[in-house]
Amino acid sequence: MAERSSLDAFKAVLGGAARVMADDSEVELAFTADAPSQSGRNIKVPMPSRTLPADEVAQARGFADGFALRLKHHDSAKHNRAAPREAVARAVFDAVETARIEALGSRGYEGVSANLDQALHARLKSDPIARARSKDEVPLSTAVQLMVRERLTGKQAPSSAAAGMALVRDWIEDKAGKDLDALGLAIDDQDAFARLVSHMLEDLDLTEGEVLPDEDDEGGSDDEGTEDQGEDEGEEGDEQAGEQGEGDVEARGEDRDEGEGEGEEQAESEQSFDDADGEPGDDGEEGMMPVRPNRPWSDLPPQFEYKPFTTQFDEIIAATELCDDEELERLRSYLDQQLVHLQGVVTKLANRLQRRLMAQQSRSWDFDQEEGMLDAARLARVVVNPMQSLSYKVERETEFRDTVVTLLIDNSGSMRGRPISIAAISADILARTLERVGVKVEILGFTTRAWKGGQSREEWLQNGRPHQPGRLNDIRHIIYKQADEPWRRAKKSLGLMMREGLLKENIDGEALLWAHSRLIARPEDRKVLMVISDGAPVDDSTLSVNSGSYLERHLRQVIGWIEQRSPVQLAAIGIGHDVTRYYNRAVTIMDVEQLAGTMIEQLAALFDDEE
Repeated sequence: MAERSSLDAFKAVLGGAARVMADDSEVELAFTADAPSQSGRNIKVPMPSRTLPADEVAQARGFADGFALRLKHHDSAKHNRAAPREAVARAVFDAVETARIEALGSRGYEGVSANLDQALHARLKSDPIARARSKDEVPLSTAVQLMVRERLTGKQAPSSAAAGMALVRDWIEDKAGKDLDALGLAIDDQDAFARLVSHMLEDLDLTEGEVLPDEDDEGGSDDEGTEDQGEDEGEEGDEQAGEQGEGDVEARGEDRDEGEGEGEEQAESEQSFDDADGEPGDDGEEGMMPVRPNRPWSDLPPQFEYKPFTTQFDEIIAATELCDDEELERLRSYLDQQLVHLQGVVTKLANRLQRRLMAQQSRSWDFDQEEGMLDAARLARVVVNPMQSLSYKVERETEFRDTVVTLLIDNSGSMRGRPISIAAISADILARTLERVGVKVEILGFTTRAWKGGQSREEWLQNGRPHQPGRLNDIRHIIYKQADEPWRRAKKSLGLMMREGLLKENIDGEALLWAHSRLIARPEDRKVLMVISDGAPVDDSTLSVNSGSYLERHLRQVIGWIEQRSPVQLAAIGIGHDVTRYYNRAVTIMDVEQLAGTMIEQLAALFDDEE
């Protein structure tokens, strides 16, 4: 009991220090076993052991100090307005801003500086820079952040990152050394600092001369954009929520902004992509035949300038093939225990959806027909006047169209923890609900088989590293529940999302095409595809050797094609990620607790639409 009291006391002290440092009495601090994160004024830091080891205490203090300093010294609106759209450039931009915040907040406070150093050491343990052996394996965002930290604080990069830094340091210095030197002059001015960073990104060939709004401009003018693809025009206002939901910050190593690759390879023109045959079609590694309709990528318009380097190692597999029944039972039990309190709320929302759908399926009749079913309510007329003819009624055909719904769930590493748990249980209850009213549901997931490229990357290396190879990782598409499969048979499969090590990287464009092709082959009249994701497409191996917007551009093309030319109704829900930048019908939620209700409201709106 005494040890627990010590932990509670440490939490109280840490929370108080965070409130003072953030200069905000509303800041709340909690411990977590998942990745440290910040959502608004809510801060979650790693939980130390009960004995409060010194290194774990320092690590928790470091993350708490970093998040508190962000609340005090960072303006999310300014950051989002100035941020570039390219995925790699955005990752570097975010990382450099973190370096500014921590350098600014630790000036004159040796204790804070030491805590931040401890948190940095913890982050670098899982960062690819610690094990990089070539330039291609060094995440540019981490390398630039460490070099900015050196300029602003005078501290050298930690020893764990020294070897990786040596691989790219000279190149970065040659390209952007003057920009790095200038950053220290604007550390107190976020707008000026952002403009200097934008020039640095240009010099690193990560952007093409983006024009930032002047600090006197309110929100920036519409004509101050990028020279990026035309499809990005007019989306200035959509930047308000930010690429990663700027109010929500999660400290993790391999999930978001690692391995974006060296800048000299990013500068190549996007116009050099080759056309592809597209969707992977080979057997999975474990011999399972992919279950998908015969819809080749040749159906797609010619502007789909995207290709996989190889589809040999891709996998489309049922959840039951990835682990045995005993483990699935254990994972499902764990999922149910995690969300017992949430299940009741989601069930109430699902019942509301069921009532709305059943109202659309209500029976209606045409009366006074010459044939059909005898109308008992009008028999009294015949009794009163035997000369009256019998009256019949005919049931009208219901206007509710035969429907199939596909839920496509992002299984990337950044969904780890509560987001994937709530996504799984929400999908489970929705499948059960829609099954009651005759709507078939398919539940799919998408991720990759490996971090940093897997066998596809190894083959690319063996082939002499061809230029602009295209998608460079082994994709894994998972079938949790087929549309014709009863819910009771698929219930265990959803537990697989809880499996440690399953969630890796996300290549959204191909996953969307895969789910869409399965829907198109269905016989139902109405086809609905709902995507649940918490971030832009990120695959470090692919982005390190192609354009920084390679995956994002392909995703935009796929979405545009489906929305404009396909009979499938497409909707998306972004968890802390502004999906409205991509999808016409979309909603962004900043709290994962809102997911279940949002899913149900989006589906209800789709069913209410008259087409």
